[in-house]
Amino acid sequence: MKYSVEIPKIGAVDVWRKSARQLLALGIAPELVHFGTGTGLFAMTPLPTQPKAPPAVTLSKSAVQLIETALCHADPERFDRAYALIWRLKERQVRFGDRSDRAMRKIMAQAKEVRRDIHKMHAFVRFREGPPNGTRRAFAAWFEPTHNIVETATPFFAKRFGDMDWMIKTPELTALFRDGVLTFEETTDPAPPPDDATEELWCRYYAAIFNPARLMVSAMQSEMPQKYWKNLPETLQIPQLIRSAAERVDQMKALAPSQPPAFARAIARQPSCKMAHQATSALEKTMLDARRCTRCSIGGRATQLVWGEGPTDAKIMIVGEQPGDQEDLSGRPFNGPAGAVLDMALEKVGFSRDRVYITNAVKHFKFKPRGKRRIHQRPNTGEVDACRWWLEFEIQQVRPFLIVALGATAARALTGSGDQIADRRGQVETGFAALPVFLTIHPAYLLRLRNPAEASLQTQRFHEDITLAISYMQLLEFENRGKTQTQI
Repeated sequence: MKYSVEIPKIGAVDVWRKSARQLLALGIAPELVHFGTGTGLFAMTPLPTQPKAPPAVTLSKSAVQLIETALCHADPERFDRAYALIWRLKERQVRFGDRSDRAMRKIMAQAKEVRRDIHKMHAFVRFREGPPNGTRRAFAAWFEPTHNIVETATPFFAKRFGDMDWMIKTPELTALFRDGVLTFEETTDPAPPPDDATEELWCRYYAAIFNPARLMVSAMQSEMPQKYWKNLPETLQIPQLIRSAAERVDQMKALAPSQPPAFARAIARQPSCKMAHQATSALEKTMLDARRCTRCSIGGRATQLVWGEGPTDAKIMIVGEQPGDQEDLSGRPFNGPAGAVLDMALEKVGFSRDRVYITNAVKHFKFKPRGKRRIHQRPNTGEVDACRWWLEFEIQQVRPFLIVALGATAARALTGSGDQIADRRGQVETGFAALPVFLTIHPAYLLRLRNPAEASLQTQRFHEDITLAISYMQLLEFENRGKTQTQI
């Protein structure tokens, strides 16, 4: 006796799955069964409603998913091939995933083709807006898939566009999403939906972002095959964009700036070795030695050394982390946005910057290139320790009454620990050469705050920290003056 299983256009995978389970339970071999949309060569014989025994084969979830994905292929023999494979798995004639088996290899390849077709549908469906359905906006789209993927691919759109009604028509099936319910029906009218008003705007945007300098026609056609072009409004412009690409690239080159990048100009401005003979103080001579520092790898990548700046008899020294991008170009410490925040805090106290010696724990800019930008990177412990020799020399030469450490890196260089700065903030600890170190945050932290209220609060606290540090320095200066008078 031969059996024929009718496979409908809608719900084909579910019908095949139920029929395959029943056939396996009945022990009906593949050569006695034909799956198709008609009776084919065999007379229709209904399957018994009660199986004689439970199925004798168990598949993993991944195996079931792969077989059912392959069942969405356009190959008319896919259903027969899948049942034959499961039968052979039951009889232990093949192991699932064995690519040396022709049928297994075929099913795996077809599943891959189906997954690629699903990806293309997700990427190249273009909705066009139509009359609303009550309070819900309504959209329609036309797509021509290679395989039978409508039922498998459209739940993606139901999750992504659940707040609107839509319809996706294909030559065989139509997916309808109404009031949050996804249904399917056979397509009766294969006419694509009409254009809408937004397509002209979208085409202008596509032309504006089309980069002729990165044009690779073969790669573009591989990712967006020409069979999809007729249903994509922007593709009408692609031939002209390709033809004009060389001309547009020439225009871009003509408009490109001809001057060297900022860091190249900064390197050209660096002092020559002749300045070593002109140095008058120990700080200046040591600064010239530091330009050739090889204690860590940062110096070899930075534009230039950024040495400390200020009077050598300053009563207070401020130490930051490292130079930023602007400081690296100018060669001066705290010359960028963070320096502006610090200057504002000093002005609030009525203390001018020219009375402060300002420097950094690390003297070169550590960064990571990202396109044309240089992104700041925090120096590690080894780099901070390698640069401490230069910082200690500055402290020995200036001998301030108080050192202000801005942030964790400065605290690490001055006190040996950069941990828990938020808890230590506003405190005075003993640092290098038994000098007091006042701890606070780095002003760059304030620039990264996105919440205006939080930024305002933290800025106020930073101003209070600087005020407290200046007051403490003045107290130390007064005590030192008293000691000097007593000795006299």
